[in-house]
Amino acid sequence: MRTPAPATPVTTAASARAHARAVVASRWDPSTCPAREEDVIDLLLVVSELVSNALRHGGGLAGFEATPVRDGIRVAVRDHSDVVPTAAFGPDSPPAVHRAGGFGWPLVVRLAREIDIETWSAGGKTISVFLPIRGLDRPD
Repeated sequence: MRTPAPATPVTTAASARAHARAVVASRWDPSTCPAREEDVIDLLLVVSELVSNALRHGGGLAGFEATPVRDGIRVAVRDHSDVVPTAAFGPDSPPAVHRAGGFGWPLVVRLAREIDIETWSAGGKTISVFLPIRGLDRPD
């Protein structure tokens, strides 16, 4: 299965979400086997958080991929920073109001599966995640 090319370059969270939605539509045909909307919403939230974090904290977005696989979408976001997000608090422990950062990384940790962070010798990192996408014709 070919991943659709982005209609426009992915440079913002909005363009990343649009591309991720197009990838879902290419794999889960909306007229014959649509994806569950709650899964798509989770995907779009994670895409927004990862791309926003790359733009806000990672020195800019250096790459974005959304690839359909059998049971979901693999998303990879590359930025220019070597700083790896910390999982100082779990998904059930939101950050204290005085702590730097927000709810983005805990949201990613809660919704995504198979989170992998790869740092590059030339600088920067890639955060890759898997998000399950179920079709409406498949049980939970």
